[in-house]
Amino acid sequence: MWRKFCKFLLGILGWKAIEPPAPEDKCLILGVPHTSIWDFAISYLYYTSVGGKAYVLVKGEFFFWPLGSLLKKLGAIPLNKDHGVGVTKQIIDAFKNRDYLHLALAPEGTRAPVKKWKTGFHTIAQAANVPVYLGYFDWKKKIVGRGEKFELSDDANADMLRVQEHYKKMGVVGKHPDKFVYMV
Repeated sequence: MWRKFCKFLLGILGWKAIEPPAPEDKCLILGVPHTSIWDFAISYLYYTSVGGKAYVLVKGEFFFWPLGSLLKKLGAIPLNKDHGVGVTKQIIDAFKNRDYLHLALAPEGTRAPVKKWKTGFHTIAQAANVPVYLGYFDWKKKIVGRGEKFELSDDANADMLRVQEHYKKMGVVGKHPDKFVYMV
């Protein structure tokens, strides 16, 4: 029932879901371009409407009652930056401690324009031995998908250039186009 409701809402908003969920039990899905909090809403509606369950990282301080319960229901994983354990290690541990985890990450690291995308996804995928998908939400065309599987090499910087080139060729547009910068 919830899946049909999400599909209905996505359609009402004028969006089209392109691909089904990733077939693996564990994977990273990049979300590009990330320029608005609404990217989460569209991504959630999309992935739920195609039968998937995606997770996102949210700062631990947001997990207070009653918001914490809602966030967990929506697939949020609390991220604790205060206990000396690095973010990357927390995510790798999350992959190791779960049977299923489709984790959505924004390589830009923020909704603001950035000069350099973060390569943490590369480190995480290599350490957790999970595939990476080049997910996208294009606000101009109103299409959203998990994207194609991306084969990683041992060179994070070279892979990042390939990832950015991929998105540049796609021509995806963020909700706030001025906040998204192609680096290639």
